[in-house]
Amino acid sequence: METKKQLIEGFENHVSSAKPKFYKKHNMEFVMGWRNNIRFKDVEGEKELINMHCNGGVYNLGHRNPIIVETLAKALEKFDIGNGHLISSERAKTAKLLSQLMPGDLDYTIFGVSGGEAVDTAIKIARGYTKKEKIISIVGGYHGHTGYALSTGDEKYRKPFGDKLPNFEQCVYGDIKSMENAIDNQTAAVILETIPATLGIPVPEYDYMQAVRKLCTQKNILLISDEVQSGLGRTGKLWAFEHYDIIPDIVVLGKGLSGGVYPISATVIRKPIEVVFHEDPFVHVSTFGGSELGSVVMSKVLEISSSAEFLDNVNKMADIFKIEVEKLKLKYPKTLINLRQIGLMMGLEFDSDIGGPLFSKTAYDNGMFSVFSYNKPSVSQFLPPLIINEEQVHEVIERLDKALEDMEKLKMLAKAKNFVDGVSNKVKNIFK
Repeated sequence: METKKQLIEGFENHVSSAKPKFYKKHNMEFVMGWRNNIRFKDVEGEKELINMHCNGGVYNLGHRNPIIVETLAKALEKFDIGNGHLISSERAKTAKLLSQLMPGDLDYTIFGVSGGEAVDTAIKIARGYTKKEKIISIVGGYHGHTGYALSTGDEKYRKPFGDKLPNFEQCVYGDIKSMENAIDNQTAAVILETIPATLGIPVPEYDYMQAVRKLCTQKNILLISDEVQSGLGRTGKLWAFEHYDIIPDIVVLGKGLSGGVYPISATVIRKPIEVVFHEDPFVHVSTFGGSELGSVVMSKVLEISSSAEFLDNVNKMADIFKIEVEKLKLKYPKTLINLRQIGLMMGLEFDSDIGGPLFSKTAYDNGMFSVFSYNKPSVSQFLPPLIINEEQVHEVIERLDKALEDMEKLKMLAKAKNFVDGVSNKVKNIFK
């Protein structure tokens, strides 16, 4: 057995030299070991964290959910990856189930492995169907680090690797006029996250989402809803777009479909759009997309996530969080400004851009893993596993209380240091 130090050195030498240095600087050297339900521990077993990020929804059903683990184990007795060139009973069953859970004629599923791949596929299909090139996305949105997906995101993600691809343009989220101005007669699609996590979980107005759908219909362009993070019950409904009474033309899913044990993603398209594959059904292939093992896992995830009991729990736990965080807002009014929330898709909004990174540290110190929104650092993503129960919610609130208290102490220390430094500089100037 290698020691923790040896494991970190191996990572530094062969995976990333920068990440271990970053974590060491902030006294957050953590190597993931045991994991179960809403918790995971350091490889040495001393440090435990409650997962309040879930890798953006990968762990919606918790770590190593026993039902999902058993499902995968049984599938391994019969299946392997399969072959994407051939007809598959398991892909067919899973796609049929997904179509039954989608509104309207969102009937066809193109499988992938990651959310980024699913976004790339959605854009390819939109261009192939409309015979137009332009793609409009949201400033501050995020759709992945791969090909087309990278060009839908902000400059910070692509600048180190070169310029964005042509025919990609961004508009302001929540501003329908901005979107109207970006659209022209060469626009194939608008892509947006229903609830943009990396933008700080802004919950859109009902009228805005209605206007987006209406605009896309009027201009004969496709609406692509990225529900990689907001889907699968995260918002209290199976799909976040259901809150707004709209039906997208394409829906992108990923992360949580994996059950945390087998990567799989899905690009779901309306029935008429499937015509893009009629001339050549092999024009798009993903070797591992929709693997038969992954399809079996995905079916079980859909079965669990769509149940009334599951969604009822999400909404009940969301109500408790809302009440308890409101109390903490009153206790720490200069630090915790707001709770951005729809179901268990939550963002803690702080008083400044340093708030999110500072909370990530104090949360870690108090046994929680939370990541700030990279395009809105004043907001920290607060995304518990959707299987969380009432007792666990109150445990999270206790740890949150301590983390906020530590934030205020650190802010006071920073102010004191600035005061002392200011006085010192004044004294130095007097004796110059």
